[in-house]
Amino acid sequence: MLVGWWPLAGDTRDRSGCARDAVGSSLDLGSEGPTGRPGGAAGFDGEAALLTVPAGAVPAGVGDFTLALRVHTDAVLDRPLGDLASCFDPDTRNGFTLGFTHASGVTSCQPNFRHLYFGVDASTEPCWSDYGRPGNAILIFALAVHDDKLYAGTCEAGRTEAGHVYRYSGSGQWEDCGSPAPCNAVSALAVFQGDLYAGVSRYRLAGSALPESENPHPGGAIYRYRGGRDWEFCGQLPDREAIGSLVVFRDRLYTSSLYKPAGFFRYEGGVTWTELATPGDRRVEALCVHGAHLWASSYDGGHVFRWEADGAWTDCGLLGENTQTYSFARWQGELYAGSWPSGRVFRYRADGDWEDAGRLGEELEVMGMLVYNGKLYAGSLPLAEVYRYDGEQTWTCVGRLDATPAVRYRRAWTMAAYQGRLICGTLPSGRVHALQTGACVTLDRSVPPGWVHLAAVRRGRRLELYLDGRRVAASAEFDPSQLALRGDLPLTLGGGPQGAFCGRLADVRLYTRALSEAELGALR
Repeated sequence: MLVGWWPLAGDTRDRSGCARDAVGSSLDLGSEGPTGRPGGAAGFDGEAALLTVPAGAVPAGVGDFTLALRVHTDAVLDRPLGDLASCFDPDTRNGFTLGFTHASGVTSCQPNFRHLYFGVDASTEPCWSDYGRPGNAILIFALAVHDDKLYAGTCEAGRTEAGHVYRYSGSGQWEDCGSPAPCNAVSALAVFQGDLYAGVSRYRLAGSALPESENPHPGGAIYRYRGGRDWEFCGQLPDREAIGSLVVFRDRLYTSSLYKPAGFFRYEGGVTWTELATPGDRRVEALCVHGAHLWASSYDGGHVFRWEADGAWTDCGLLGENTQTYSFARWQGELYAGSWPSGRVFRYRADGDWEDAGRLGEELEVMGMLVYNGKLYAGSLPLAEVYRYDGEQTWTCVGRLDATPAVRYRRAWTMAAYQGRLICGTLPSGRVHALQTGACVTLDRSVPPGWVHLAAVRRGRRLELYLDGRRVAASAEFDPSQLALRGDLPLTLGGGPQGAFCGRLADVRLYTRALSEAELGALR
């Protein structure tokens, strides 16, 4: 049964006959629709625009449902894409979310770019799986998902060893994709214009209270993956031995220097990188896209910086009394940053105004952070624990990932979303772990720009995603009785836990049954 139909062609009325008109805020109802006609879609600015449907539209309980919609995204982006729809209560972890996993600033990498997810939860217990150890890794330095595969960049510290990139092949096994350079670490990964890029480093393990690597080779170069074990050299950063981060902003690739001298660079193609200004010769480390700007953490003074259109940097303030900032995440449209040595996360309010969002247990450092199935998660040091943000200043430990004995520090360093799970890599065990809560399905390749038809389907014991009428992903089987949804939550269109959607929506339809592939194909 069709229980909601919002064409969004000049207004926000429900045309299903169920009288569920949506209430809009800051929408552009004159946006060009799928046929090219102005007024055929609703435009969302990625900040304030939102649509709210009163409670009762999404069926309560364990029944099937389908949410189908037309979605337009731009090819060149200056902010994350955000969420498409949400009917979710973060306090009770009950409901569903549908949107884009489009993450940057997850320590040194951009793990997901234009990927799609659909998740359902009902206060389920977290469950971890061990995905094994790639090669002889001592640190999983970087993670990235590209063309349906999970890639990991490693630090391997032996004199004759080098950092590698590995591709997950299932059942705890990893396929070696080669070593781009002879140095000891692949420290950053990002997908740019359809290709996987890797930054390499000579990582100083003393920073993790471990014996230094005997590998003498410097890093500081960028490579493009060409398949198999083949990597194409894309340039060396001058006088730099280690890559700090990789990120795509406005369809340009940027990188930074992990160690001094500070460095911030833009890729110009081939092997050419343009050196740009740094904020007072302070290092910029984790690079994050938020609110039409690039943001940077720093190991020099515990500040966060924002890169402006004129190429200058704005000092956005010190996070408490911390000396280093490590990572970023966007949660409910706001920017969060992780710190050392307080082990706290801070929420950006205004330049110079960072609100304390709480400490991760008794930990000292907050590393990779990522939103997964409606909630924000963060990794820590020295115990390599993962915490779930439960609001205000409350962080709940959901697991310890590294129990290596007789070491000072253990890191839950970086994260990614893959095959409906939250992926996390560790130091010094060099293993990869996967978290599942509720049920979740992900499309692990980039959704193309322009107009597409998307559908999220709950069908019996699985969740499914459809792109242009074709099923492109399905979750693992689950027990429907464990995922009963509440019926008293409003449906949000164009927003959710990851923040406001940036793009256009049209022809949004909600059904209280699972449509077939043929039916979805007829809607596109």
